Amino acid sequence: MVRETRLSPAHFIYPLFVLPGSGIKQPIPSMPGISRFSVDRVVDEARSAFDLGVPGVILFGLPDSKDEEGSGAWKDQGTVQNAVRAIKKALPNMVVMTDVCLCQYTSHGHCGHLARTQGGRMDVDNDATLELLGKTAVSHAKAGADVVAPSDMMDGRVGFIRESLDEAALDHVAILSYAAKYASGFYGPFRDAAESAPQEGDRKTYQMDPGNAREAMREMSLDIAEGADMIMVKPALAYLDIIRAASEEFDHPLCAYQVSGEYSMVMAAAEKGWLDGPRVMMETLTAIKRAGADTIITYYAKEACRALARGDG
Repeated sequence: MVRETRLSPAHFIYPLFVLPGSGIKQPIPSMPGISRFSVDRVVDEARSAFDLGVPGVILFGLPDSKDEEGSGAWKDQGTVQNAVRAIKKALPNMVVMTDVCLCQYTSHGHCGHLARTQGGRMDVDNDATLELLGKTAVSHAKAGADVVAPSDMMDGRVGFIRESLDEAALDHVAILSYAAKYASGFYGPFRDAAESAPQEGDRKTYQMDPGNAREAMREMSLDIAEGADMIMVKPALAYLDIIRAASEEFDHPLCAYQVSGEYSMVMAAAEKGWLDGPRVMMETLTAIKRAGADTIITYYAKEACRALARGDG
């Protein structure tokens, strides 16, 4: 009766991995209970979440093939584009979000176009990448995505995507910016799931330093100024202070991503019997909500809805 922070299914966004083919449900070993789906099977998975009260999904795609540019990201008949069409046809009232990045589509595994620096090493070319991200966002929006979510952390990408959408008469499509995305060790299982690990180097030159908080506020301010409709902090549990600061600083809807490593470490410990998995699941989600998140992207979305229905929240 006196609880201050309450969870509901309306707070959850369910991440889904889509791959080419048909009739496929492929379990992900490093993420117990989570699978990759072909387009026909992903519709059923989205429906099962929607029936539990989850209002939205966010899609991550795997292409038929990869190249240096990541051209599979903006193909009209790409896996994400086809999944968007299928889900919106089957579930028109479900909010469909799409991850806008190139890491799943590039042969080198980085989030953008690579170019050689004056020092002779290869690094992501920020400005050249914007064109590719704009094409990807427009292709997702044309397929019917309600929200595009750039996760690449290139400077200026929100403004470029906003302009690209407006020029394509897609101004009704919202942008959820991965505004404060840290260079984190919690992404390992996701990179297995999306086959997106960098072949060389790392992403520290464009993702945020875990030690920086003021920079996160600057990044979010810039993305809002460029036209972001929603902002995100990623990961969630190790950055609850950033979520709290953002919720107090900005009046934009705030999303937190409870990432793959956060999910998998709880699942692994629960399988060992070292902790009560369902209880910790709800405790962590409550902490993220208590810190100030309006919505939470979580692999626990379906299970958390079932727990709430049982009165375990």
